Amino acid sequence: MRHRRFLIPVAVVLVVALGVGLYLFQPWRLLTVRETHDALLVPQSTGQSTSPSTAPSVPSSAPAPVAETAREVAAGEWRSLEHATTGKASLIKLPGGAHSVQFASLDTSDGPDLYVYLSPHPSSSPEKTFGQGFTSLGKLKGNRGDQVYEIPSDVDVSTIRSVVIWCKRFSAGFAVASLEQA
Repeated sequence: MRHRRFLIPVAVVLVVALGVGLYLFQPWRLLTVRETHDALLVPQSTGQSTSPSTAPSVPSSAPAPVAETAREVAAGEWRSLEHATTGKASLIKLPGGAHSVQFASLDTSDGPDLYVYLSPHPSSSPEKTFGQGFTSLGKLKGNRGDQVYEIPSDVDVSTIRSVVIWCKRFSAGFAVASLEQA
């Protein structure tokens, strides 16, 4: 009888601690994949070029149309911080002057509370600095694939030096990529 009085409270504490630990750490996320397939604003080059014989011909007397298109103004490969991450991040200038960030072929671990931050700090900065002075673009859509995030119009893109995948729950960076403009 005496052991039962001791074991029941200990078992309750252990069950509660296990539940809280599972909620906070969500260890199954190490085994899950959330894949995203947004249409990239500026497609990534495949290394193939159009040969002159297959390019459409334009009469020399016709003025060439000047259409404004989305263009990459800065790009960087991911530098892993807490989790191995690969792919490319790009700062894209859209027609009309708006900006977006796109991730091409992102591959990182899944996590419980991942966000995309624009940082005024260079990508070579220590990890802890990326949790300060950032602009949040919202939750990370997926841990694999292509994705696009609109940058709010009130953000001064000239101050952006990097983009970060950040775990809010543990104040830890998964990865960072340089977006410094030339």
